[in-house]
Amino acid sequence: MLDAGQGISVPESELEFDFVLSGGPGGQKVNRTASAVVLRFNAMGSPSLPEEVKERLRDIAGGRLRSDGVLVIHCRTFRSQARNREHALRKLRALLRKASRRPKRRSLTSPTAASIERRLQGKKRRSKLKRSRSRKIPSDDTE
Repeated sequence: MLDAGQGISVPESELEFDFVLSGGPGGQKVNRTASAVVLRFNAMGSPSLPEEVKERLRDIAGGRLRSDGVLVIHCRTFRSQARNREHALRKLRALLRKASRRPKRRSLTSPTAASIERRLQGKKRRSKLKRSRSRKIPSDDTE
């Protein structure tokens, strides 16, 4: 059972681990050991996640969430399969914790007098610059 806090726990039966060959340090042995971990979790089809958490997870996960709703986490940081597995579970736990927190509502504030003044000064400066660029064509009215 993976406990992500906030009352969210995912049973191990919903998690699928694949162990694959991984490059990196390890010498000759690296070609024979499947130490990298690919963790798959059907987040959108999981009965253990509330709908609002699924929605936030969809935004947070980015490219790790496939179109079919499966969350894929790769981990090949360590040489040992067990440590990579634990690290992948930690990554999933962190994602679920982040998705379970409701974002704070932004409180509306009005701009300060100083910021309004800075904005107007910038607009005046820009206007003056543009006016100075325009060619002044002499008029023929003064005969």
